[in-house]
Amino acid sequence: MVTVPQTPSTNTPSNGAGSSVSNGGTGALANGERKMQSAEQLVQDLCNPDLRENALLELSKKREQFEDLALLLWHSFGSIAALLQEIISIYPFLSPPNLTPEQSNRVCNALALFQCVASHPDTRMLFLNAHIPLYLYPFLNTTSKSRPFEYLRLTSLGVIGALVKIDDTDIVSFLLATEIIPLCLRTMEVGSELSKTVATFILQKILLDDVGLTYVCATPERFFAVGRVLGNMVAALSEQPSARLLKHIIRCYLRLSDNFRANEALRNFLPDMLRDATFSACIREDPTTRRWLQQLLHNLQGPLPPRPGFERPQEN
Repeated sequence: MVTVPQTPSTNTPSNGAGSSVSNGGTGALANGERKMQSAEQLVQDLCNPDLRENALLELSKKREQFEDLALLLWHSFGSIAALLQEIISIYPFLSPPNLTPEQSNRVCNALALFQCVASHPDTRMLFLNAHIPLYLYPFLNTTSKSRPFEYLRLTSLGVIGALVKIDDTDIVSFLLATEIIPLCLRTMEVGSELSKTVATFILQKILLDDVGLTYVCATPERFFAVGRVLGNMVAALSEQPSARLLKHIIRCYLRLSDNFRANEALRNFLPDMLRDATFSACIREDPTTRRWLQQLLHNLQGPLPPRPGFERPQEN
């Protein structure tokens, strides 16, 4: 074991090891201070329209390097307002869809900073209580499949995904009250594979909360709206498999099977492709997904629930 000298520096070994350790610690501290000063300056720059674009780019690129950037953003005068200004400024380009790649990249940098705020334990509920997620909903309501819109949807979903990663009924209740499920279902229908995966993950996290499961299964219309989209995704995956997307779909079905009315309905409406060997190769290397699928099928083979299930709503 190395003994740190307690005598003055004149007794420090001639190779300068002790000095280098001290200098290293001082250097790390100074580097941290420089990063914080840089972050503070960039956050201040958000309030200057002439400097905002560069500040958005630098902060979004380096947000992992800046410790407690979320706190700095939230408590700095004008910074959240500046980010909201960026969000609102592109609303006119959503319909008709006329969003350029440059506009999309810029607003997605702002969204990345909102995701930082949504992820931090000390700012998450402040972010939610300010109803800031509502400003993102128009982006999730778009249907254009062009790259700028797809990037916009994906980054917006990332903010919502950051909120639901933490199991919190208050967050789920807020999202349900603000009609997030129809927006997720829309993305699950029109988005890219990655957007569909994130949207399905959000639906999964909502269903895993008892409040979310009760909400979806409260009416036949809600249940069959979710079931129809999940079923269509399963059919599409039979032609273009995606193990990570299928994993979230199966977990959603498994959670739905915990509800007595949904359980009975799934006995009739679960896609046959989940009952046969269609996806055997796709999930062969994923024991968790295989276990979930086995549990789902087991849940649907036992005695029928004692209460009545759903009747499929009449289609117009």
